[in-house]
Amino acid sequence: MLAGSVALALHVLAPPPPPTVAVVAAARDVPAGERLTDRHLVVVRRVREFLPDGAIDRTSAARGATVTSAVRRGEIITDVRLVSPQAVSRLGNGLVAAPVRIADTDAVSLLRPGDLVDVLAAGAAETSPIGEARLVASAVRVLAVPRGASERLGSTLGDGALVLVSTSTATAVRLAGAAVTDRLSVVLRSQP
Repeated sequence: MLAGSVALALHVLAPPPPPTVAVVAAARDVPAGERLTDRHLVVVRRVREFLPDGAIDRTSAARGATVTSAVRRGEIITDVRLVSPQAVSRLGNGLVAAPVRIADTDAVSLLRPGDLVDVLAAGAAETSPIGEARLVASAVRVLAVPRGASERLGSTLGDGALVLVSTSTATAVRLAGAAVTDRLSVVLRSQP
């Protein structure tokens, strides 16, 4: 009886659990560059004070977006991990999000969203001297490095890898033109 009274007293005196809010988490591991669908997302309840800034609170806000880097199962999805059409509107005046196919997939594996890179173009051996390259884009910011799509589509090493960069419209036009005739590569720059 005494034990029961003590347990009841402790229960009555214990503070209530902190309130929780609904947020979106990864239902499974998601590789970088994957477009989110309902099978990737789950709504969980977490204590508000322990949530990261920018936590997504509705699956509809994440559905269809592409993750910029790998996400582990159970990880809370945040706005900065997603690239969506709305993200392009936050780039600033005169900037666009330009997809660029880089020839060296190993070089692309070194890139992370936020990196600054120069994009170089080297012509095919038949049309330009060996070793000659030119600067096509200077100090463009990497927005996303989609991974996994090329393997799913059965592409080969020669197809290169996709990188999404933020740049001016004029530079995006130069990048698109160079991609038709040249092999593109990237050089990492130091952050300002």
